[in-house]
Amino acid sequence: MVKYKVYVTTANCAQATTTNGIFIKLVGEDGESSRTWLTNFKGAAAFYRGVESKFSLYCPTSLGKLVLIEVDKQRLPLFPDDAWFASKVKVKSPEGDIYTFPIYRWISGSDVQLFREGTALRITDDSHHLGKYSREKEMKLREQLYSWHVYKEGLPHCMKADNPLDLPCEVRFSFTKTTEFLFTASTGLAELQLKGYSCSKNNWTDIEAIHKVFCNKRTDISDYVEQHWKDNAFFGYQYLNGVNPILIQRCTVLPENLPVTDAMVPLRGGASLSEEMQKGNIFLCDYKRLDGVKPNVINGKKQYLMAPLVLLHKTPDDQLMPVAIQLKQTPADDNPIFFPIDSEYDWLMAKIFVRSADFNEHQLNAHLLRTHLLAEVFAVSLLRNVPMVHPLYKLLIPHTRYTLQINHLARLLLIAEKGVFTEFAASGGEGMMAILKRSLSSMTYSSLCMPDDIAERGLEDVPNFYYRDDGLRLWDIINRLVNGVLGHYYKNDDEVCQDSELQKWIQDIFEHGFLSQECTGIPQEFRTVAEMVKFVTMVIFTCSGQHSAVNTGQYDYGGWMPNTPISLQRPPPTTKGTTSEATMLQTFPDINTTVQGMSTMWLLSKQSSDFVGLGQYPEDHFCEEVPHKLIKVYQGELEVLSTMIRTRNKSLEIPYTYMDPALVENSVAI
Repeated sequence: MVKYKVYVTTANCAQATTTNGIFIKLVGEDGESSRTWLTNFKGAAAFYRGVESKFSLYCPTSLGKLVLIEVDKQRLPLFPDDAWFASKVKVKSPEGDIYTFPIYRWISGSDVQLFREGTALRITDDSHHLGKYSREKEMKLREQLYSWHVYKEGLPHCMKADNPLDLPCEVRFSFTKTTEFLFTASTGLAELQLKGYSCSKNNWTDIEAIHKVFCNKRTDISDYVEQHWKDNAFFGYQYLNGVNPILIQRCTVLPENLPVTDAMVPLRGGASLSEEMQKGNIFLCDYKRLDGVKPNVINGKKQYLMAPLVLLHKTPDDQLMPVAIQLKQTPADDNPIFFPIDSEYDWLMAKIFVRSADFNEHQLNAHLLRTHLLAEVFAVSLLRNVPMVHPLYKLLIPHTRYTLQINHLARLLLIAEKGVFTEFAASGGEGMMAILKRSLSSMTYSSLCMPDDIAERGLEDVPNFYYRDDGLRLWDIINRLVNGVLGHYYKNDDEVCQDSELQKWIQDIFEHGFLSQECTGIPQEFRTVAEMVKFVTMVIFTCSGQHSAVNTGQYDYGGWMPNTPISLQRPPPTTKGTTSEATMLQTFPDINTTVQGMSTMWLLSKQSSDFVGLGQYPEDHFCEEVPHKLIKVYQGELEVLSTMIRTRNKSLEIPYTYMDPALVENSVAI
């Protein structure tokens, strides 16, 4: 007889413990063990949360190189049937070899489940018939569990699930995450001390009344916003380092529908508009995706959503200052162009309409579509097409954590017919779907790849652009990890072309995420190692750094409503000289609309206690030395970047923290 030592680790998370009997079978190239009940001196405590337990398993002869294990769970007399979250199984063979079997999933019921030895294998590497069999069995099951669903025509497809409990256990929120999320969602108004305002359909009567509501829950940046929301310099700054830094672009030729002349725009420093354009100092923000969108009706009142064009100037002292605002796309007598030299409230109202447009553009395009919906496509395609043993799965699975459930909740609570966004945002309802469809149809692959995007928008040398500076460094760090890990498994382009699972993954993304639109530039297949590395870098960056950049600061910049109105209920001025503070207050959203927006932004900005930061891997899917070393280097580079960012921020009036790796979550989890 020969002895195998079996070490079983139960995850250290709430409700991971089981009192059921755990059975295992070892399967090797030269044979298999009998199905064995794992028992030792710990008794029922052997599978408590966070515990590693050792067992002995005997076989008549050696099984050879281990290929997989079979695990099942059976209820014991007098004990309830409970789910078990297993982390991993390690087996020491009689020859002294150590085999690791990553599990990291809930095991419920009594079905036998197969888990592969942890060495990463592409499909072309998996030559043993048992390996091929388990691979095929796993993918058939996954195709059933993770089905595509068309939520709305013209939008990226999502996972089919009627409610969160329909999601497979392995992709659901943890008990901790569920408890905290439901508590924050249900008590958000109370936590912000806004409950008494949630039913008021009245207008705001003065700025002080808004301040009294806002002062209940503040951040350092939201305090700054309240003090500076009227400032032109702060208005321009938000295009670089606020929550929507992806819209601004350098302007070398004025759009035909923005009839601004040199004489209209006196610039600081005395140069003309045309001269400053030639020098690269003029920038444009165009909200054309909002043009013609049917605005919402809130509290029985029609709302207003503009599609502005905003011209900005980089001044000699490196500030980005707005110099012209046209609130509608088509020039007309009743569509004046506003300038800083106009009356205080004419100019302020123009900026308020821009900031409201920016909220809607940001939430639907920059945030919902380009991070949440794409992250779900990346995740579902991975789970449908790539088995656990594949190196791509091991690399990407940490970046899918909680995404499927948070998106399901977003469709249920935010953008459904009675969702908060649908009921209280200017673009809620019909307008929302129109904007999302336009945004997807105009999306390009290059705009998702930060180095390409910055170059295409002509923003390489804009000063004080911390989103760009931190984001490009973060992109490079992620790219080095991806290049190192995937380059270890794919030595040449032919190996990429021959990997059918890899190719199915990208084909599914092209079809279900980008609706087979070739104009997006999204690859339909991978032909080279470089193409694969760039795309996987984009996926990780989108699910981590980019999502953090457009999500984490929502309450910072939106908690003070006048800076980010989620809707406006009076039309913009059609002639100059007709606005006042009273006009502004009547234009702001009603009190209940304001506080619903504040509460939602507070919820979406709040970090969970089971947050997993970028570069942290509580689940160790890789077993080989090379990826482990690369991950160590990666973690070190992230720490260096975090230190650089924190050191720089000490000297900034407004710290930029949203790309700090220590604060960036590994996945779209909120």
